[in-house]
Amino acid sequence: MKIIDLESHFFTREYAEHLRSKKDVPREVPEETGLKMWYDDVLFVFRSYALEERLLDIGEERIKHMDAHGIDMQVLSLSGPHVQFFEPDEGVYWSKRVNDELSKVVKQYPSRFIGLACVAPQSPKEAAEELKRAVTKLGLKGLVLQSHARHEYLDDQKYWAIFEMAEKLDVPIYIHPEVPPSPILKFYEKYGFALAGPVLGYAADVALHTMRLIYSGLFDRYPRLKIILGHLGEGLPFWLDRIDFFWLKKWVGKKPPLERRPSDYIKANFLLTTSGMSFQPAFMCTFLALGAERIAFAVDYPYEESEEALKFMREAPICDSDKEKIYHLNTERFFKL
Repeated sequence: MKIIDLESHFFTREYAEHLRSKKDVPREVPEETGLKMWYDDVLFVFRSYALEERLLDIGEERIKHMDAHGIDMQVLSLSGPHVQFFEPDEGVYWSKRVNDELSKVVKQYPSRFIGLACVAPQSPKEAAEELKRAVTKLGLKGLVLQSHARHEYLDDQKYWAIFEMAEKLDVPIYIHPEVPPSPILKFYEKYGFALAGPVLGYAADVALHTMRLIYSGLFDRYPRLKIILGHLGEGLPFWLDRIDFFWLKKWVGKKPPLERRPSDYIKANFLLTTSGMSFQPAFMCTFLALGAERIAFAVDYPYEESEEALKFMREAPICDSDKEKIYHLNTERFFKL
């Protein structure tokens, strides 16, 4: 059965060198035992040199890894911290540099890699134009956005040119977690990345951002917009009934001005991946809430291990036809492969 990994991350060497050269955050600081990626003056995440080398490998060695595990294709997206943290001009410049390099890789290995562009939403007009260039000129198939742009969520209409362009091009947007924006981050900093990262901060931030996008009316304005969320939807399938609270309770006098219930947009516009979530109870919650048509296989490589993700999927208590949808058919549908 064909297998597509919908979330696999990379760095270019030039981008990594830029992060190491920066004096302001985000910056990467080499130390004897590894690398410290600083997000602000008190919050950092430690990365080993071995992990960094796996991020930088987007050629033959990565393909050998894929072959060893039976993965036919990877969807490549820039690892965090993204260009969304940079000053606007810096972000625009580096988004173009990264997209140019990614385009070379997917053109060299067209049967093995799909590329997601990065843009700098802090310059919305330029970001929309870069997405257009990345898709129409460079052959990339969609867009990855970190959850906020310099500590602002993208439900503000000043950012909607990006979503308008994505709908016009009919390409999906992967909203990937990042540490929460600074007004929220202060409540995590006492416990550092151990709380602000995958344990809670990532999911809480993307779930909040997603609900803000829904409440803003974004999907009423752009009904054909396609959004991808990782980690089995960042907890939203568990809350799928609860997020319709204002539509379900007769005693509620006023509900947000939307054309549909919030859950309807998730069922119609979203694809959720298994990245980093090899946990059968969470998978079954998502499967029962949304069905196999709204789930896609992903590893979150190299932060997660391909072997573990594949074993989890093989053991999932669902039929082979549903597994085929999850392994590759849904991704092919979303990306029009």
